Amino acid sequence: MSFLIPMAYADTAAAGTPPGGEFIQFALLGGFLVVFYLMVWRPQSKRAKDHRNLIGGLQKGDEVVTSGGVAGKVTKVSDEFIMVEVADNIELRFQKQAVVAALPKGTLKAI
Repeated sequence: MSFLIPMAYADTAAAGTPPGGEFIQFALLGGFLVVFYLMVWRPQSKRAKDHRNLIGGLQKGDEVVTSGGVAGKVTKVSDEFIMVEVADNIELRFQKQAVVAALPKGTLKAI
């Protein structure tokens, strides 16, 4: 039956990678890693660093917004939690990690 199907022989000269092909593959991989670092890793680490600084610098009297959208004035700060006054005589307890932004002084009175 082999006379119906011709034998396929691989041409070793044509089957190899073109000259410099390995360098192009490594260059593309390196370029991909650089783009990944610049577009994903670096901005995310900068955002995390800014959030750590925000949480570490919370003090009594700061005006903050939480991840749930609640805005208020910090009345008490402990290691893990803060007390936020959202209205007269109404205080809520939040984890420090829930704070997403600090507002400029006087923003709550303007709202």
